Amino acid sequence: MPYTKRMENTNYPGYEQPAVTVDLVIFTVSEEKLKVLLVKRAHEPFIGVWSIPGGFLKTQESLEDAAIRVMKEKTGVKEVYLEQLYTFGRPDRDPRARIITVTYFALIPWQNLVQPASGKVAEVDWYPVDQLPELAFDHQEILTYAISRLRAKASYSNIVYGLLPLRFRISDLQKIYEIIVNKTLDKRNFRKRMLATGLLKETGIKEIIGAHRPAMLYSFKKREFVVLD
Repeated sequence: MPYTKRMENTNYPGYEQPAVTVDLVIFTVSEEKLKVLLVKRAHEPFIGVWSIPGGFLKTQESLEDAAIRVMKEKTGVKEVYLEQLYTFGRPDRDPRARIITVTYFALIPWQNLVQPASGKVAEVDWYPVDQLPELAFDHQEILTYAISRLRAKASYSNIVYGLLPLRFRISDLQKIYEIIVNKTLDKRNFRKRMLATGLLKETGIKEIIGAHRPAMLYSFKKREFVVLD
């Protein structure tokens, strides 16, 4: 049965006052797959259904502060790549009331992520973006838009730094790009292009994996968004 209880607004009688939420699309790369963090709702509406994490905007809170708060509550981290994505405001997107959501997307390296317990969700899990369950509200639409934005930005920027550890091999960097844009890249051309950007620096540390010869580890000179030539 659909959820029909509506939130009442008594602050300004005679005037409609939409509520505002912040929703977060949180990406990581694990097991050579682009994954997104989903939470299973513990309350109506859509109890027991997966959704992207979010929360209502507090009165004295900026949109970005709200996004950072939700990020920390759901993942235990806050120093990550974070970008405002889009505003979704279809009148019927939430059965409780007219609720407008400002969405953000974030990139987190797959490194010992902490997911604090919350009474507002029943479960927290990472799903490959091509194997998503049924989602609450209009979250499928939001996710589709976020994936498209990430893939577009990966084609002309260094945005993937948000998914990498501080030190990495060129092959690790290439793999992240390939997973995001969903296609194989030429190894020689990729290496040449990335080194020519001037964004990377050798760390002086080499890593040995299996029988392969040691590979130099690199790092970004600055971990901030840069458009590539």
